Amino acid sequence: MSRRKLGEKQLDSEAHETPFHVLHKLPPGDSPYVRAKHVQLVEKDPDAAIVLFWKAINAGDRVDSALKDMAVVMKQQDRAEEAIEAIKSFRDRCSRQAQESLDNVLIDLYKKCGRIDEQIELLKQKLWMIYHGEAFNGKPTKTARSHGRKFQVTIKQETSRILGNLGWAYMQQGNYLSAEVVYQKAQIIDPDANKACNLCLCLIKQTRYADAWSVLNEVLQGKLVGADDPKSKNRVEELLQELNRCQSEKLSSNSLGSKIEDAFLEGLDQLMNQWTPFRSRRLPIFEEISPFRDQLAC
Repeated sequence: MSRRKLGEKQLDSEAHETPFHVLHKLPPGDSPYVRAKHVQLVEKDPDAAIVLFWKAINAGDRVDSALKDMAVVMKQQDRAEEAIEAIKSFRDRCSRQAQESLDNVLIDLYKKCGRIDEQIELLKQKLWMIYHGEAFNGKPTKTARSHGRKFQVTIKQETSRILGNLGWAYMQQGNYLSAEVVYQKAQIIDPDANKACNLCLCLIKQTRYADAWSVLNEVLQGKLVGADDPKSKNRVEELLQELNRCQSEKLSSNSLGSKIEDAFLEGLDQLMNQWTPFRSRRLPIFEEISPFRDQLAC
């Protein structure tokens, strides 16, 4: 038997030996929450999963997870406003430990709905909790998940992440000065290429091109985390083009302004030359002012 067939046979054997709920990353049992997860992950029926998550919440079955999972599925189904109301209505049934993760879900939902003011207030609240030592339930690190993998997040990393989100929210409001201040603080705590690019854009929007070049140069020199990432490289290329375009427009604008000023002065000279020879070439308003100016000079 070939190695390939042996490998396939071994995988099939392991699949049969592995319990169904482990294989599909489901919790064990047959409770309302477990059925909701089965419908969500195995049957791929989000609408039916939402109904079952509601039943789990009302039955008091793993309410922390049921509410968060339901909100995430609602967001995926473009029902973010409903998800916001659900969290606000039922979060008092959740444990204290679940509140922070619910806030994170709310922030994403506010962003999805364009409710920027509420997003900013919640981000500020999370920063306040970090400042007062209330984040991560008083622990220096927390376990987070991303694409099925677990990893540890430090307070320092979380602070920088929240500041980055706050800066982005300010940018959506067009408040580039506040966004700049926030990104500057985030870069002091935990610098990376993505936030540097956002900071650069804030400076461009304020026509502070020299400062923008300085920030972008740090990314170009590969000094920041993520500078070699393909997305960061594409972003840097876009910002370079934007900087060059803005500076070119500024030069053109200055040149155009000079041409307009020259044309205005030339036209003014022509207008004044039309005055009769016995009249002063100064406009009447200057004639009226002159006697007072001469008296003051005396």
